[in-house]
Amino acid sequence: MVTGIESKKIISTLRKTYSNTDPDLHFENIYQLTIAVVLSAQTTDRQVNGVTPLLFSKYPGFRELAYASLEEVEKIIKSTGFYHNKAKNIIALAKHIMDFHGSIVPDSMEELVKIPGIGRKSANVILSIGYNIPGLAVDTHVARVSKRLGYTENVSPEKIESDLCSIIPPEDWKIAHILFIRHGRDRCKSRNPLCTGCTLARFCLFFSETK
Repeated sequence: MVTGIESKKIISTLRKTYSNTDPDLHFENIYQLTIAVVLSAQTTDRQVNGVTPLLFSKYPGFRELAYASLEEVEKIIKSTGFYHNKAKNIIALAKHIMDFHGSIVPDSMEELVKIPGIGRKSANVILSIGYNIPGLAVDTHVARVSKRLGYTENVSPEKIESDLCSIIPPEDWKIAHILFIRHGRDRCKSRNPLCTGCTLARFCLFFSETK
C-alpha cells in the first residue's frame, strides 16, 4: 500500500508532468457543470463538450430544461450515447432541483445522490469542482491508476475512494482526481500502457511486476 509520503511524491510528480490541471469538461456555472457531468457517463468529455453549447443556449437554466421537449433534448445530446436515458435524467434532474432546491444545486453528498442521474461519482465531481468542497470521484481512469500504483486492491469504486481518501489529504482530493484522469488518458492506458519513460515508473507496482 502506498504511504502518505509516497503519495505526496506521486502527486508532486504528476503536477510537474501535467501543467494543465483544468477539468476537461467545459462549463461556466454550477448548472452547466451538473448537466455536463451527467452527460459524461460512458462517453468522452470531448463528446459532451460538442453538444453542450447548443444545449445550454436553448436551455440556459434548470427552469428552461425542466420544461424542455424530451425529443428535442434527445436530438441535441444523441452523440453522447445512451441519449434516451440521459435526456430523461437531465430533465428530471432539472425538475427536482427546481422543485426541491429552488433551482440551486445542493452542496451535500446526501442531497446530491437523491437527484435523478447523479450517483456518488458525479456528486463528488460537483462538490469538488463546482463548490471546492473536498471530494474524490473514482472513474475508470482513477481506479486503474490507483490499482497500478498500489493505492488499493479493491474493485468497488466506493472502496477505492475510501482507500484513496485514507492516504491522500482532503486538500489534494480534487487535484488527485484530475491528475489521475489525465495520467490514465495520456499514458497509463487500459491496454498497452506507455510505461517506458513514465515519470511514475519508480512508484508503480504494475511496472515493477512487468519489467
